[in-house]
This record gives sequence, structure tokens and C-alpha cells, in this order.
Amino acid sequence: MSATSTDLESVQQLNQARERIVGELRKAIVGQDAVIEQLLTALFAGGHVLLVGVPGLAKTLLISSLARVLDLKFNRIQFTPDLMPSDITGTDVLEEDATSGRRAMRFIHGPVFANVVLADEINRTPPKTQAALLQAMQEKEVTAGGQTMALELPFFVLATQNPIELEGTYPLPEAQLDRFMFNVRVDYPSQAEEEQIVSSTTSSYVPQLERVLDGHAIIELQKLVRRVPVTEHVVRYAVRLARATRGGDDAPPFVRQWVSWGAGPRASQYLVLGAKTRAVLHGRFAPGIEDVRAVAPSVLRHRVVTNFTAEAEGVKPDRIVADLVAGVSAD
Repeated sequence: MSATSTDLESVQQLNQARERIVGELRKAIVGQDAVIEQLLTALFAGGHVLLVGVPGLAKTLLISSLARVLDLKFNRIQFTPDLMPSDITGTDVLEEDATSGRRAMRFIHGPVFANVVLADEINRTPPKTQAALLQAMQEKEVTAGGQTMALELPFFVLATQNPIELEGTYPLPEAQLDRFMFNVRVDYPSQAEEEQIVSSTTSSYVPQLERVLDGHAIIELQKLVRRVPVTEHVVRYAVRLARATRGGDDAPPFVRQWVSWGAGPRASQYLVLGAKTRAVLHGRFAPGIEDVRAVAPSVLRHRVVTNFTAEAEGVKPDRIVADLVAGVSAD
């Protein structure tokens, strides 16, 4: 597929928009450039993100600021053990007309009816409630009271998990983790960044964020990403990388030693889609091997299930993915 002049102009516009979005977010967020890059990649790819990090790293502020810069409706859902599916999707209520006295059911929209939804501490609620959100993520629609309602696009879910408090949690099963395009690690800031955070957040400074894009523009740019051509060489590498996690006869010895379950075909799709989006965000109309390698940790880390041997030796999925990226040939 050859690029049209309109598509090439759109690529340049998105590259410029990315720089402006990052510039606006830096007014409110100190550091976290790698996290911002991955969030934008997932957004324009039409995927969803699982954010893993300890409390207090400004995850909520980052996501709400992103929604403001992109002029998108934002809702935050605090997941708790007593949260019900209807608390997410909405519920029917019985209303009486004041003039006629007639009663009728009316659906009250839940917080999932937004463009950007933050599912805070998603592993604190039982699987039945988790499934209500995951269905909306997959189908982009909600079924309640026998009626199916489409969600407004773009629809972007960011779920957070606290990696240190495991008591009273309901970890997401691998099949549900697979619904998330990226698993993004949010790390502690450097000392210089933390000093800047403390200085700005304990002063009277209030950042004024300007809108860069809107929902319609984002949908058009998501369509642009789908039109980006990919060479067979890049597709072959992405598939080879995903298949190398599965522990077959042609897998590296360390995979057979440490991995009990590898990434499915959705990982190959997300590697290519992520590479395409990253290329476009950086002003290129065709992804290369380096783009696949850049998104590989976020795509694969939650799709590689380690076995008892790996746990006993302290081997984490990140190490396995890093070794695969370094070792799988691109030829």
C-alpha cells in the first residue's frame, strides 16, 4: 500500500501533535516521559493499558491531564470488594411522571460511559465486576436491562494495579490480562524529578493545560494508523518474537526452562499495531524492527507466565522479554 500525500501530511500533523501533547502534560507531570509515550501509542492504536506502580506516582493526575489536553470526557472508578457490575455500566431506575403519574424504567448511565476511563486498583474487585469492564473494553458496548448501548468513541481504558498490596485482591486471569494492549510500569522518579515535584506541588502553581486534539481528530488518526503499511520483514519479526515466548522446540533454552505459558496471537497483532503507531507518532509512515523492539516489553510482559523454576530463581518476565528482544534474529 502506497502512502497518499494526505496520509503523509496527517503523519506530520500527528508527530507535531504528539510534541504539543507532551509539552502540555509536562506542565502538570514531572518526568514519566516513557509512560506518556506508551499511553499515547496505545491510545492512537485503539488499545487499552494496565498501569502497574505503587501509590503516589501521579497516575491519576497523568490520565486526567491527558483527557483534558485531548478534550475527552474522563471518569474514574475506584474498584473495591463491594463494587457491583451495575456500578460500572449503569442501572435501570423506576421513575414516575409528575404530570401523568405513569411509571417507566429509565437507564442511568454508569461511569463507563466516557472516553477515558480510569479503573483504579482493578484487582481489588471480584471477577464478576472486573468482567463488566472487560466486556466494554472488548465490545465497545454495554448490555443492561436487555438493551445494548454503544459506547462513545474513542474509548480508552486505563486500569491500575498496586504491586505491593496483595492481601484482599483478585488478580486478573491471564485471559483477561490479554485484553490489555500494554502493561506499563510506572517507576519512582529520580531525585532531581522528585525535588521538582515537591517544589511545584507544595506551591500555589496551578498548570493551565491547553487542548491539542479532540475526539473526532483522534478517531481519524486511529484510522490513519490502520492504513500504515508494514513490510513482511517486520511482520515476520513480530510473529517470531511472540512465538519465541511459547516454549516450543525452536524456542531458546531459557524459555523452555522458565516459561510455562507464552503469548498468544494477539501479542503478534499488538506488536505490529504498536510499532505502526510509534512510527507515525515519530513522523514516519512505515515501522521498522526498532519500533517492534521498543513496544515489545509492554506488549509481552503480562503475556509471559513464568513457572516454579523461574520463581525460585527470581527470574521475572521482564528479563525473559529483554533476553528475547536481544536474541531473536531480525533476519
